[in-house]
Amino acid sequence: MLFYLIDTELFTLPKDLLRKFQHELHANEIVLLAYYIATVNIENALHDQLDSKEYHPFEGIVLTDTFQLSEAEDNKIFSAMFPDNSKRLEKQRKAPIRVIIGNPPYSIGQKSANDNAQNQKYPKLDKRIEETYASKSSAGLSKSLYDAYIKAFRWSSDRLDHDGGVIAFVSNGAWIDGNSTDGFRKSIEEEFSSIWVFNLRGNQRTSGELSRKEGGKIFGSGSRTPIAITVLVKNPNAKKEKATIYYHDIGDYLSREEKLSIISKFQSISNMEFKTLHPNEHGDWINQRNDLFSTYIPIEPNKKFNLKTQSFFNTYAVGVNTARDSWAYNFSKNKLAKNMSNMIDFYEAQRVAFLDDKQENPDITVSEFIDTNPKKISWTVNLKKDLVKNKTHQFLDNVILDSSYRPFNKQKLYFDKAFIERPGLNKQFFPNDSIENIVICVSPSPNDGLSLLISNEIANLHFNGDTQSFPLYYYEEVDKKSKSLFDQAQDGEKDYIRRDAISDFILERAKKQYGKNVSKEDIFYYVYGFLHSPQYREEFANDLKKMLPKLPLIDNVKDFWAFSKAGRKLADLHINYESVEPYADVIVDGKESKFYKVDKMRFPKKDQKETILFNSKITVSNIPLKAYQYTVNGKSSIEWIMERYQVKIDKKSGIKNDPNDWSEEVGNERYILDLLLSIINVSVQTVEIVDSLPEVEF
Repeated sequence: MLFYLIDTELFTLPKDLLRKFQHELHANEIVLLAYYIATVNIENALHDQLDSKEYHPFEGIVLTDTFQLSEAEDNKIFSAMFPDNSKRLEKQRKAPIRVIIGNPPYSIGQKSANDNAQNQKYPKLDKRIEETYASKSSAGLSKSLYDAYIKAFRWSSDRLDHDGGVIAFVSNGAWIDGNSTDGFRKSIEEEFSSIWVFNLRGNQRTSGELSRKEGGKIFGSGSRTPIAITVLVKNPNAKKEKATIYYHDIGDYLSREEKLSIISKFQSISNMEFKTLHPNEHGDWINQRNDLFSTYIPIEPNKKFNLKTQSFFNTYAVGVNTARDSWAYNFSKNKLAKNMSNMIDFYEAQRVAFLDDKQENPDITVSEFIDTNPKKISWTVNLKKDLVKNKTHQFLDNVILDSSYRPFNKQKLYFDKAFIERPGLNKQFFPNDSIENIVICVSPSPNDGLSLLISNEIANLHFNGDTQSFPLYYYEEVDKKSKSLFDQAQDGEKDYIRRDAISDFILERAKKQYGKNVSKEDIFYYVYGFLHSPQYREEFANDLKKMLPKLPLIDNVKDFWAFSKAGRKLADLHINYESVEPYADVIVDGKESKFYKVDKMRFPKKDQKETILFNSKITVSNIPLKAYQYTVNGKSSIEWIMERYQVKIDKKSGIKNDPNDWSEEVGNERYILDLLLSIINVSVQTVEIVDSLPEVEF
């Protein structure tokens, strides 16, 4: 990562340039090629300004890991192998740095344990983040606070001279409105006297209309994240407790070229118009949440299985995270079994070989030994631990079950705890295939505020966002003598006690308001119906993007029952979507060919959504545009079908996942076509039910 560090005051006169270059400009880079390129660029920039033929080498650049500078003690970081580099580094460490400029990397860490590249540890820097950004955060998850670009802000803030200074970064802009970065925003408010933010947008992890509003990606195909230019000013003489925050949003629907043109025309902060932001107590800078939201009843308990909880549900679970989806999921049961069987056999071979090597070389580590070929195995942290513990694993045919992978997309799942990195509590919701249950799956969504869908199967972690499943029931085993709940659920021979997941607290509240005939099931469907309310989702969009829903028990008895009945209709529609009749007016041409296999469905043109080219033989037309109004996590249900029911080959493992295999699984060669036609009708009916919901005033 390249950082430019400047000591002493800024300069304006040309005569100061050479002095700055030779004595007061520092740069760090750890990648050797980038180190040389940066050196040449800096030298050329100087010579262009001086208009001189005399060559001046740049000796302020250091080959080093910038973050490691704050970790080293007693100059241990200096190497006798690079004495000149060490001298430069020592000079930099002693310099009073007042300006830090950089474009920090955006990666949190290695994407897969197969990379076998242990993330670099920075204990001191991580502790500083824990003491500041993390301690001030109210978010449940803080992983993103340890992203490299956030570490760059922390390191730079601590490195500035005690007399103050300036930090200027082009970085990931997700921190501006991220839920987990609330503590970061609160901290920099307190640590700096003024903050200038130029939001360049470009968040392509969104979809639909929001994606189009975000506009072009500043770095082209190189990044899907939003980008921001941030200038932090620390003036020790400023007599105020918190920073003044100046904010400029580049605007909606701009292409990359239009954005770059705007940046070029501004040239300087002095030529821009900024508005002053006034953060609220939650650390929201933009898209501030509604205070009324906090007065409502949360759907999640403060502690799972707390029977005295004052929330709608007494438990919930995060969706299943396998950390190896291409292996653990497939449209074909036989192919899934083959993939997992081969991987388990390879694991066993590795386990035996590691045990043998360990006897000859006790100091050998797992990372040094294992074969990380992604076509043979998908390593995870827990599977590596199993290898170290010499745990044996075998393929189990009876753990393959149907699951909800994405909206209106079922796949087979190999649900063995050993190969599910984070199973969550899902086995208590769905102990075995013979026990029925339903879960309301919700997720805060940058796309449409709240992502919402119901399922009667175990849902994937990203089923409809960062999925949290709220069940109608949960199950406890009668016999808990020896095995874990997860293990006992596999044999199908245990008895279970069904428990209500709707709390007693909310039932008593509902009975007082609506009468003694109200049941927990009625409340469950009320939640699903009310969460579809357009007024609710619009009024509290900023809250729902940041946290799980809170909702009222509305005053009007008639409206309560209207929401509950609508919730039942929606649930029936969304769970039994495969059996819904096709929309009457849709036209299917080419079905007489009886060729129903699909490779990838397409629109004839980007905006011609009335027609879908199903395959080379079949075209579906006269699709009502109304159907596209029903979205899950910012994408219409029809487009979810088009995206998920295409043939895909995983780049790393080489595993093929063919949706046509599911047609064979269910014994219906028309399955995918029938599904598409059903989902069109599901979408239209959903829109009609939502439009008929009672209007709610807040």
